[in-house]
Amino acid sequence: MQGYIININRAKDEDLIVTILSKNKKYTTYRFYGARHSTINLGYKIDFELQHSIKSKIPQLRNILHLATKWISQREKMFIWQHFIKLFYTHLKDVDDIDEFYFNLIEKSYSLWDKQNSKRVAIESYVKLLEYEGRLHDDFICFKCENRIKNEISLVRAFLTAHKECVYTHSFNALHVEELFLNKSTLFFSDSDIDILWDIVCEGF
Repeated sequence: MQGYIININRAKDEDLIVTILSKNKKYTTYRFYGARHSTINLGYKIDFELQHSIKSKIPQLRNILHLATKWISQREKMFIWQHFIKLFYTHLKDVDDIDEFYFNLIEKSYSLWDKQNSKRVAIESYVKLLEYEGRLHDDFICFKCENRIKNEISLVRAFLTAHKECVYTHSFNALHVEELFLNKSTLFFSDSDIDILWDIVCEGF
């Protein structure tokens, strides 16, 4: 089967606890250290097998094949990807059976990562996730004062909308935010705006 490594923790010696998100499930697996094992890393897309044992509740991760892409060696893109993929681990930490939406969202992002600005891909994917989960506040009502926002919109964690004077943070053109929320496009945001939006995404899903 195939999946994305969304978390890695060290166990005893050089062994690893590896969390993998597949199409419909999140797996917590055990990988024994050994010279013949292929190299794995956070964010890798892999083909793998699981070996179950009556001695352990955690299956052993076996026969790993890294399904590499050409941008994996680009340091900055990989760094952003690892940060992005790690957010899914935190967000889905308490569930095992996962709707395929999340895997498909990662797959789409993975395919676009080298074709577009990585942060823009992540931001647009994040908005899709918020919409899917019913958490996208596209009515443009300030969560602080509960009045409508007309011109400049400030965004906080989970892209909650607010008046700038209510939260004292950077604000964005309302039309640009509307384009992002409705069409999932960052086209009208400057690169400096994208850096700010990425920082908000990094606060958590």
